[in-house]
Amino acid sequence: MVEKCKVNRSECIKPNDPRFKELKAYIDSVRDQNGINIMVLQEAQRLFGYVPLEVQKWISLELDTVSVGELYGITTFYSQFNLKKQGKHKISVCLGTACYVKGAQAILEALQQHLDVEVGGISEDGMFTLEATRCLGCCSLAPVMMIDNDVYAKLYDTKEIPEILDKYYLESELDEELENVFESEVDA
Repeated sequence: MVEKCKVNRSECIKPNDPRFKELKAYIDSVRDQNGINIMVLQEAQRLFGYVPLEVQKWISLELDTVSVGELYGITTFYSQFNLKKQGKHKISVCLGTACYVKGAQAILEALQQHLDVEVGGISEDGMFTLEATRCLGCCSLAPVMMIDNDVYAKLYDTKEIPEILDKYYLESELDEELENVFESEVDA
């Protein structure tokens, strides 16, 4: 079955995690289709939020015709897959030439300081994953950062960063409040 996690135990996906049952049901529903590897990995990422090695090993055993190496090759080739747990929101700071010469490094450093996180890491509250990218395709809008699908262009003043991030904290608080209201109505 799935090996025990040797890394950070809080990020470990246990072998009895109920999401494996959901993933098995999905695999069973597509098992006879050709080229299901990417579809299964996409479903695994939807369920777990990322596709760590222990999930890839489980998928390999379940599919029986795909090696862990092949699955790992797919997850490392396609940028849609995450091997590590991600924050609720993904921040991508463009460090391509146009953005870099217009001050993108200062944006990245301000985010690191404000969130107290390194590039590739998750903020302690689990809200943000911070990534440095080579190009976001918005060179005329440099310097650029993206949070999820939102583009923040011509970001010359790093003092804007706390205000931008606050928008996502506020949305998260509102989502939690709505969820609590919905749960209390369902329970009543």
